[in-house]
Amino acid sequence: MGSRIPGREIRLPMKPPFFLDANVIMYALGAPHPLKAPRRNILERIKSEALPAVTNAEVLQEILHRYFSIGKPEIAEAAYASMVRLCMEIYPALAETDRALELMKSYPSITSRDAIHAATMLNHGLREIISADPQFDLVPGIMRIDRGKWGRNRISRRRHEKASQGQDGNARE
Repeated sequence: MGSRIPGREIRLPMKPPFFLDANVIMYALGAPHPLKAPRRNILERIKSEALPAVTNAEVLQEILHRYFSIGKPEIAEAAYASMVRLCMEIYPALAETDRALELMKSYPSITSRDAIHAATMLNHGLREIISADPQFDLVPGIMRIDRGKWGRNRISRRRHEKASQGQDGNARE
């Protein structure tokens, strides 16, 4: 992304991509639900390149597991292919397991899958996740975007910044 000025090009910094959780595509493809339309809107924004998105191999595994376990392999294939097409990068999950273990010890209510996703994000400098899973709200340094209405009801930055500070008011590493 840049602007042309005769003799030189100016490059504007690109915002880090969002981490795309499996539940976004699952709600978009699923049965009628209050989150169906908002999730479809998010996917359209990603498709139009207005919203950069990445994911990891564990998200793809989660999609395959869910749809094959309920006997819907066609949906598994469509959801998998869509995620691969939509995401600008798919991170491997193996390198994230050590950090996921530490997150699970620190936040006992986080699931192993969500801990892998959070570790992927932290290890790759990603700060925002599009997800309906509230466990991500526990992890300092990660802001969950959800509330069913994209763009209108983002988790408050004040709450996120407060969670990222220590008791003395200084930012935590």
